[in-house]
Amino acid sequence: MLIEALARSAPRRLPGFAVHAETLPTEWHAGPQILAALLERLEPAVVLHFGVSHRARGFVVETRARNLRHDVVDACGEAPENDCVVSEGPAELPVMLPTGLIVERLRRKGLPVQVSRDAGGYLCNAILYHSLAAARRRYLETGVSRSGGGRGDRIGVRLGVRRGFIHIPDKLAGAQGGGGRRARLCQLGWEQAVEGGIAIMELAAGVIASE
Repeated sequence: MLIEALARSAPRRLPGFAVHAETLPTEWHAGPQILAALLERLEPAVVLHFGVSHRARGFVVETRARNLRHDVVDACGEAPENDCVVSEGPAELPVMLPTGLIVERLRRKGLPVQVSRDAGGYLCNAILYHSLAAARRRYLETGVSRSGGGRGDRIGVRLGVRRGFIHIPDKLAGAQGGGGRRARLCQLGWEQAVEGGIAIMELAAGVIASE
């Protein structure tokens, strides 16, 4: 629901960008396969992943993906074949987003946000790793200096290598239908989630919006 809301708001807040929203299956095989097909077909300038976490109380900005999979069955009841996301891949890959600016912007808006160095060992981490690995290959092929993530710096956007992941709570504050204890502990409501999500998209795309 949040991704659909962000896609509807994007034309007004992100002029010049075509936004494609997709929900990936929580499956070890199908998730990365569909992601790879989307990246090949769309050749996106920016890829921003969102996922839910029962531990999150607000926005959680991931800073890296690890080449690690926990022995946990997916939505189809399948377990990973091994403990690596990509055989012989780097132990970890850094996200290619201005994470510091994202945290600064959200805090100025009074939104709950924190930085994370551990995206877990399930599909969120695996999808992020695959996405970053694809961006890394594209970056190495260009031979161009990597974006430093500064204000107005859109080199990463032009190269199509800006990728990152944001965790949100699995139950938002004030959730209908009995959100339970997690909804009561959550510091992020629906309107805040939409506004914060759009703000993150703006910074990921290199759009400097007025507050």
